[in-house]
Order: sequence, then structure tokens, then C-alpha cells
Amino acid sequence: MNILAFKITQTGIQPIQTQVKTLDEMTRGLPQGFYTTFSTLSGGTKVLGFHAHLKRLYVPALVQGFEPSVDEPTLRTRIAELTKINMPRESRVRLILTKNDGAVYVGIQPFEPLSKQICENGVKVINAELARQAPRVKDTGFISSSVEQRKQLSRDVFEVLLTKDGKILEGMTSNFYAIKRKTLITAHDGILLGVTRRVILGLARGQGMPIEYRSPKLGEEFDEAFLTSSSRGVVPIVSIDNQPVGQGGVGKWTQMLSKAYQAYVEERSEKIIE
Repeated sequence: MNILAFKITQTGIQPIQTQVKTLDEMTRGLPQGFYTTFSTLSGGTKVLGFHAHLKRLYVPALVQGFEPSVDEPTLRTRIAELTKINMPRESRVRLILTKNDGAVYVGIQPFEPLSKQICENGVKVINAELARQAPRVKDTGFISSSVEQRKQLSRDVFEVLLTKDGKILEGMTSNFYAIKRKTLITAHDGILLGVTRRVILGLARGQGMPIEYRSPKLGEEFDEAFLTSSSRGVVPIVSIDNQPVGQGGVGKWTQMLSKAYQAYVEERSEKIIE
């Protein structure tokens, strides 16, 4: 199914004629900018961490000294209008703020939740020696620079882990965590601080898990591992570079955090229009 693309202005929504089939294709066809991606909840009316997602656009623009063409309240209203397209299904949405003129674009598609099989059996991932140039900013330039790595995604490869000097930083579109002796291990430097990541760290503390902020090493023996992202939640990892993680199945701590996250999402998601 093709992506529906729009340019958002202070006065309305302008459809863009395009034949692209992925949000990444759409993004590469626009001038470089900042972006964020999320899925809706509650029939297209809520998003987890919605304000934090919008900050990924507006804060870098403020730092770089240019003004977005659309203010935040107006953008919220436009997004609420666009998510009606896929109702009663939820939507997966990408917002892009271009650096050259402050224009705001939206790509939208029906949201496909993770299959029950993935949640129960986990996924396989591989690594690539690659890192973001500006880790704290979600810049569309990274989507272009990681084209070759994205081509490696397939039915058998769910995600590519970004590594540097033999250490795991994050996934291309996710944050990475390992569990070792009941301790949650995750990088802090050189990564994008994801919206879901902040929630998971809080939930882990609430379950009494110690947290060790460091980049896990490739080849290190973990008891469990998983990914998180705004659109996919908690994704169990059962192998890295064809080497099993722990016993090669979904671990109990990952299952516990996944259930806690699902409950958090139900309780704490924000309305798109406040």
C-alpha cells in the first residue's frame, strides 16, 4: 500500500502526489530535516509521549535558529484530522520538519502491530559498524546514510544493530537492551534517547532491576536482549549475528517488561489534541 503524504501549513493540509511505498522512501525524497515516527492508539486519538515526539522537531529548530512554518497546536489539529483516514484502524505517522524552509510534512499509513509470533518467539538481528553523526537529534540524513544497512532487513533479519569498536549502541530504528544477571544494560552515549526507552527504564526500576549504562559488547554473553521503539513497543531478541541470546528464547524479564509497558501505554498515552 502506498504512503499518503501531505504538506502541513498554518492554514490547511496539502496532499502530495507520490507513489512511494515506505516512509523511508518518502523521507529521502524531501529536503533534509528532523523527523519523528509514532503510531496512534485509542482509535487514532492518542499517542504515547506525543509531546516528546513533537519536541524532536521544534527543539532542534530552535537550537539552529529557524522557525517552523506550523506551530505546535496547529500541527496537533492537522494530525488529528489525518489519522481519521485509517479509522477504525490505527495509523503509523512520520513527521518531517525541513531545515531549508521550516516546512512540515506528514507521511501516514495503516499501523500493522507486531504479530503474536514475534512477541512469543522473538526476532533475529545482525550488526553493522555504523553510528549516527548527531546521536541526540533525529536527522533525516541518517535514513539516507544507512540505505545499504536497511536493505539487509528481511523476514529473517528484523533489525540491524549499530555498533562502534565492537560495542552495541542501538538499532537503526530502535533502542537496544541486554539483561545479565537481572541487570538491565543499555548504552547512554552515542544513541538517540527514544521516547519508549525512557518509559522502559522507569518500569525496570519499578521492578527492582539495577540499570547499567554502558554499551554492551558484541559477543558478550547475555541472559536476554530486546529492542524498543514507539511503533513496536518491546521486541524480544533471540539471536545476534546468528548466535543465540541466553537460551535462544524469550526471557522472563523481557516478558515482564513487555506486559508492564502495555499497561503503561493504556494508562498514560496522551491525547493528540489537548
